Amino acid sequence: MSEEVNWQTIRPTIRERTKFMLNNVLFSDVKCVVRKSDSESESKEVISAHKFVLSIGSPVFEAMFYGELAETRDSIELPDCDYESLLELFRYLYSDEVNMNGSNVMGVLYLAKKYMVPSLVEKCTEYLQDHLDPSNVFNILPMAEKYEEKNLVDRCWKVIDKQTEAAVKSDAFATIESSLLKSVVVRDTLTIKEVSLFQAVDLWATKQCEKQGAAVNGKLKRRILGEEIFKAIRFPVMKQEEFAVVLDMGIFTKGELITFFQFFSSTLVTPVGFSNTRRSGICVDIYSCGRFTSVSMSEPTGNHYHGSVVFSVDKDITLHGLSLFGGEICRADRVELLVKNISNNSAVVSKTGTFPSKRLQYEDSYYYGYKVLFDSAANLKKNAKYEIEAHIYGSRSWRGVGGFKTVLQSGVTFTFSNSDSQNSNGTNENEEQFPEFLFSFS
Repeated sequence: MSEEVNWQTIRPTIRERTKFMLNNVLFSDVKCVVRKSDSESESKEVISAHKFVLSIGSPVFEAMFYGELAETRDSIELPDCDYESLLELFRYLYSDEVNMNGSNVMGVLYLAKKYMVPSLVEKCTEYLQDHLDPSNVFNILPMAEKYEEKNLVDRCWKVIDKQTEAAVKSDAFATIESSLLKSVVVRDTLTIKEVSLFQAVDLWATKQCEKQGAAVNGKLKRRILGEEIFKAIRFPVMKQEEFAVVLDMGIFTKGELITFFQFFSSTLVTPVGFSNTRRSGICVDIYSCGRFTSVSMSEPTGNHYHGSVVFSVDKDITLHGLSLFGGEICRADRVELLVKNISNNSAVVSKTGTFPSKRLQYEDSYYYGYKVLFDSAANLKKNAKYEIEAHIYGSRSWRGVGGFKTVLQSGVTFTFSNSDSQNSNGTNENEEQFPEFLFSFS
């Protein structure tokens, strides 16, 4: 119980007073018993609540506490809830606030769906979209499909299509259900070499063998995969040296091996049962243009950084994204990135999201930052002038120094110049932000 005297008088709004009642035994008329786990043990915890507050925020709680079959016990157990997620659901019902992170967002989304709080569902899906990347897309996609969050599902498939290799190499891919694996391998829009896709699928099958406690061999892996998934791999589009890697797996029948040898010796147009059509996803070599001689940690700055720089190229290119400097590892920054054509001041491409800082290689050194890839790559015309603007919400970060005015990378010359922006925070052709430009040839 609160020990404050006259606590109402120092909280002038109903929102502040209701927020004060979160998990407070004062006036509490129901106790929710839930599990709480740590790395070593699991225990039961109690959250003190107020039926009225819960019921005005959720029709499910209204039915639970005030319906025809109303719950009359003072203490109720919620076995499908964990302490952290339920506390955040209650925080939202009491204050319209929620503290989400990677460990609780799925639990909060589950509870928001279960207790019919659509505004919290929206906040959860927004959080997941902002933090979506190849490393977690196969964790998020099954939940998005389960809860029928179409926009989030679509965003997941865009990440899988555009960053296929990174996605299928993630730890989560090795644990997906076979139905989702099938949806991936039959997809025509993947951006990955077929041999790399096969290796990821083979690893998935190996993990399944180990899960069953069975000896790993090609015959068993093929049976676990099933013919529909196995024959969705487009072996005929592999180079001969890539196919040689597959041969070592022992997954083909003798008849199939003969057919493939005939195919690779050009005596057969296509092996029966396997597609020889390349996937339509653009599998291109992406180059990185670095513009600084060295990188280092910057001086402390405020929580909001606005930087801009002007550049042009002497050949048509496709810009896939940029690398930006960030802070210490695991810190996530909110980024608003815009590329515009200076001649008509029109937006070419943009990206907004939250990105975790990682250690990235730079020449013979390294820096902490993140790669921001656009949802749709931008086609840039030679000799046109473009300006990149970035708003970064985060504290002290790394910076580049000794910038080049021109950089020749893979036959493309990048030319950098200063922006006319009055608030570029020191970013110019010589220093600060935008260490690397990620591009391919149009």
